[in-house]
Amino acid sequence: MIYLTENAAKKVIEIAEAEGIGHNSIRVKVIGGGCAGFSNDMTFDDQSSDLDEVQEITDYYGTIKVICDALSFQYLDETTIDWFESPISAGFKFINPNTTGSCGCGSSISF
Repeated sequence: MIYLTENAAKKVIEIAEAEGIGHNSIRVKVIGGGCAGFSNDMTFDDQSSDLDEVQEITDYYGTIKVICDALSFQYLDETTIDWFESPISAGFKFINPNTTGSCGCGSSISF
């Protein structure tokens, strides 16, 4: 299962509405790259296949469909996606209990 915090769910819906995307479906995945070996990726995508893990998360703000390919789901199962804001940056943060480390700047992870 992949989880979204209230802040993340609110931000996904806010961005989808502001950009006129027309849906609240996101695809999350792990991609190769970075000095630690892997990076997390999240995009708006409403197309899924029979091989994807698909879950719908409904809360006060609405329903968000989370789509994840089977390979990435092995790494992202039990991950929580949060939205953070600080005086110098903002973005989605993947809190993944399956990682074994990350690079110094925190932009890539290892399993």
